[in-house]
Amino acid sequence: MKIKRSFRPCERYFFDFQACKVSDGWAQVDTAQDASYFGNWANPFTLETVCYAEGDICEKKCDTVEEFQIEIEDMCQFYTEDGSFGIDPGLIEKNKKQWAIIGLQHMLH
Repeated sequence: MKIKRSFRPCERYFFDFQACKVSDGWAQVDTAQDASYFGNWANPFTLETVCYAEGDICEKKCDTVEEFQIEIEDMCQFYTEDGSFGIDPGLIEKNKKQWAIIGLQHMLH
């Protein structure tokens, strides 16, 4: 897995509407912590995740589907301790299908 860390002073909406758009295959990873200064996204096509927290950005690029599954399962385990976790693939059917193809459709909401 490749990990890239950076800093960008912005709000999560930069990712929602520009860097991690649903139209590009990205899904919001919804948690109880979501706020204008915090968010997570995942892409089942490119096997990438992005975490944004108060300007800090951590991007992960998995090498295999199995590695991506583990990454998503780890996120789920971590965030469900706070009470909620779900993946929102948007209304694009091919995005939903890709989550099913990689075996993670049970995490969609």
